[in-house]
Amino acid sequence: MATEEVNNPPSLPSYPQLIINAIEALNDKDGSNKTSISKYIESKYGDLAAGHSTLLSHHLNIMKESGELVFWKNNYMKADPSAPPRRGRGRPPKPKVPLPPGMVLSSARPRGRPPKNPNAPLRFPKPSGSGKPRGRPRKMARPEGGIAASSTTMMSASVRPRGRPPKVKTSAFTEVSVGH
Repeated sequence: MATEEVNNPPSLPSYPQLIINAIEALNDKDGSNKTSISKYIESKYGDLAAGHSTLLSHHLNIMKESGELVFWKNNYMKADPSAPPRRGRGRPPKPKVPLPPGMVLSSARPRGRPPKNPNAPLRFPKPSGSGKPRGRPRKMARPEGGIAASSTTMMSASVRPRGRPPKVKTSAFTEVSVGH
């Protein structure tokens, strides 16, 4: 049996190492953006995996969060240990004042409604017959004669009827006096 030799492609360095090499080789003073890093890696190492851009973004984010790279104005650069941290836009956070020794920070109050005390005495509802009834009052009962009967009772009480009064009709012929 003849042993077949499998042509293994030359092994690539890990993605973080590829990224660091690309940033060092590009040597921009303001850092290098993602597309320039990607183009450098593709030109140097040729055919890469199908998910190269996804892998690159993933590793750039991981390196940014771990502090290996600094992301500033859409560019990545190597973190300088002696440089002060760059601040973003907006108001800077207040400096935290250390507590004096011996003072213990109390635990924060939990969110939401506090639980009921199981040992608390039971409350009985108020008697419903006392005072004014709850809610909207009931409609008044209709009179037995219907709406017509109620309107006659209102007229008899010399109360002005509801609504706009009817328009007064004037006669078509009016007397005209002639002075000649």
